[in-house]
Amino acid sequence: MADNSVLTSTTGRTSLADSSIFDSKVTEISKENVFIGSASYVEEEMPQIETRMILVQEAGKQEELIKALKEIKVPFVKMESLEELESLDSPEFENVFIVMDFEDSVFNELHKTDYRIIGPPVILNCAQKGEPLPFSCRPLYCTSMMNLVLCFTGFRKKEELVRLVTLVHHMGGVIRKDFNSKVTHLVANCTQGEKFRIAVSLGTPIMKSEWIYKAWERRNEQDFSASVDDFRNEFKVPPFQDCILSFLGFSDEEKTNMEEMTKMQGGNCFPVGDERCTHLVVEENVVKELPFEPSKKLYVVKQEWFWGSIQMDARAGETMYLYEKANTPELKKSVSLLSLNTPNSNRKRRRLKETLAQLSRETDMSPFPPQTPKSCTKSSKNSTPVPLKQSARWQVAKELYQTESNYVNILATIIQLFQVPLEEEGQRGGPILAPEEIKTIFGSIPDIFDVHTKIKDDLEDLIVNWDESKSIGDIFLKYSKDLVKTYPPFVNFFEMSKETIIKCEKQKPRFHAFLKINQAKPECGRQSLVELLIRPVQRLPSVALLLNDLKKHTAEDNPDKSTLEKAIGSLKEVMTHINEDKRKTEAQKQIFDVVYEVDGCPANLLSSHRSLVQRVETISLGEHPCDRGEQVTLFLFNDCLEIARKRHKVIGTFRSPPGHTRPPASLKHIHLMPLSQIKKVLDIRETEDCHNAFALLVRPPTERANVLLSFQMTSEELPKENWLKMLCRHVANTICKADAENLIYSADPESFEVNTKDMDSTLSRASRAIKKTSKKVTRAFSFSKTPKRALRRALMTSQSSVEGRSPSSNDKHVMSRLSSTSSLAGIPSPSLVSLPSFFERRSHTLSRSTTHLI
Repeated sequence: MADNSVLTSTTGRTSLADSSIFDSKVTEISKENVFIGSASYVEEEMPQIETRMILVQEAGKQEELIKALKEIKVPFVKMESLEELESLDSPEFENVFIVMDFEDSVFNELHKTDYRIIGPPVILNCAQKGEPLPFSCRPLYCTSMMNLVLCFTGFRKKEELVRLVTLVHHMGGVIRKDFNSKVTHLVANCTQGEKFRIAVSLGTPIMKSEWIYKAWERRNEQDFSASVDDFRNEFKVPPFQDCILSFLGFSDEEKTNMEEMTKMQGGNCFPVGDERCTHLVVEENVVKELPFEPSKKLYVVKQEWFWGSIQMDARAGETMYLYEKANTPELKKSVSLLSLNTPNSNRKRRRLKETLAQLSRETDMSPFPPQTPKSCTKSSKNSTPVPLKQSARWQVAKELYQTESNYVNILATIIQLFQVPLEEEGQRGGPILAPEEIKTIFGSIPDIFDVHTKIKDDLEDLIVNWDESKSIGDIFLKYSKDLVKTYPPFVNFFEMSKETIIKCEKQKPRFHAFLKINQAKPECGRQSLVELLIRPVQRLPSVALLLNDLKKHTAEDNPDKSTLEKAIGSLKEVMTHINEDKRKTEAQKQIFDVVYEVDGCPANLLSSHRSLVQRVETISLGEHPCDRGEQVTLFLFNDCLEIARKRHKVIGTFRSPPGHTRPPASLKHIHLMPLSQIKKVLDIRETEDCHNAFALLVRPPTERANVLLSFQMTSEELPKENWLKMLCRHVANTICKADAENLIYSADPESFEVNTKDMDSTLSRASRAIKKTSKKVTRAFSFSKTPKRALRRALMTSQSSVEGRSPSSNDKHVMSRLSSTSSLAGIPSPSLVSLPSFFERRSHTLSRSTTHLI
């Protein structure tokens, strides 16, 4: 019999907290509760159903569990056997079963009947933290994987994958079939594949399957979380898992060390030439030629790949580190095309998220004392004499010197107080940090310090022997090459340096104590090491502003006027490198957003050398690439153009895992077109019937005639002139053409029958709706489909019969100038549909019009 000893609650009813793990079935059952306006309205209109916990068999004997239920004020009953189920059914209660074992027969019977089931750790955890019970449509034993989103790759056995997925669900985790930005962990059974490479590039933890099994073994621990670093790091996929390495060109000591590290990182080592080897690591400075011809399956890589993999704690992409005999053009090209599979890109994706904002907010107010550490710089010269009448130019020059002196003091503090002690040999207890970590943190700080020490000394000589004709610009021009060389390596990887400090401080108590001791010293001005290292990022913009101010207060006849302009330009060159790298990194991240937003977007859009340039909202003015009046979004990349239309009806064809939903794709893929197929860009003149319109004259490689795509821009932020120039510049870069302006052609709208009249009228909208309905009906009553190849052959035959006439001289000229260039490597170019019949009737007119485009 059921134990009804506790059936009431002081609160009257118990509501379950939504932990964002709904599924479709529960949503359908409870969807009438979602859009109710107020709680009072619900109480008046909807019958209140109280949640009741049912302690199944052994669960009813757990005193700790019963005590926890009383603390969270949830009514409960006990159930000894499944025969009592019918007696427990009541319209007044929503039964939630507490089961001790999720693998016995009782659990299976309850699960088959779709009852909600939870494990004792859920109750105990809620009682301990004072939180409401989580809502779960699936059996939930514990919450050790709550808020984790997992994706799997490399599992070939379905039974194993099903088992792992089930355990993740029992622990509150969420599964994604496809890898995306919301995935927190990738569970990999191999170190290859697209998911693995993207996870490496995004810095997503890559885990072994044992991570899930071990987490399940600890399911009864209340405070346990599978995402804790100490636990998770034990089950990370090592960099050299599934790899068999051999080493060539290294000394015996180096080879022994690398072999030991290989085994520590999950790999194996075999002699050079063994057919089982997957990688041959070569010392490129020693080995000039391989002793044998490597097989196609063998990766021959430089030692940078080996150390880079260990440093990033993941198998690096081999593309950037392939061994070559000489610096061939092919090698230079492969190095320039940064791959998503390389550690360089991984570092790029994590660097300087705040740099640009900091570059524009430089204040350079130093809390440091004016003196410089004796161990770093030489003693200052005589105090600066103050002229009887201080000019504005002298005041700015003095400020420049003072800020430069303070900046050198900061760099000296970083080196003497932090870097030198960490690099010292014979430290008690061994090194505090590894040499790779020290290099990552401090980078080129010593080189920057050397350059600015020289600049400070030169400024000091100039201020001491001040004269209005003295040139300050020459000082910065003198060291411009050194600044260009030293700053980008540090600034570009500052974010990585910052993350390394935070990571080491958390994982290494000795380093944490070292920072605490040194940051408390007066030399640091009560600033942390991260705050000190931000100064090089801020310094160059500060110097540029001071030089600009100095130029304003310099007379026109002063020779330093032009020199200052050159110095400012040299500083901007360094900042341009930083900003350009930042822009490229952000553009690559935006490609993933495009893939998620566009339904049916080709996977090959994801490429390491591709970046998003501009997005433009338009309306189609012709019959192609889609019906007239359709909303079309153009995504301009540096080498291609993605054309997508707005979906007529956004339908959730897929269901995201419960609790982690992504809005369905709002756009539909139409065509991914290489920019080399664009022959001319038509700037349609503004008229009463045509506003903000442009067209593209395209020649797909599979078509025998040019295709005209016309659009009307709807976005007001980007002027049409700027958009067309931007498009032509990237088209010219793709086809290796210098004169990008010649690609733009101004045309009258009447010449190409382009107009924007009545695009938003009721009649126009009704016409488009009728056309869409007609297409649907046509497809619905089509009992046979013509094969695409047969249809294409028929169209080609008909075109050839119509165009069988001998071409005129003008036609020959047009065809020769509009012949398509080779399509972009690696991008399939599906044929665009031919223009409508009315355009075919005007083919002669178009030919005459395009003659003037050349």
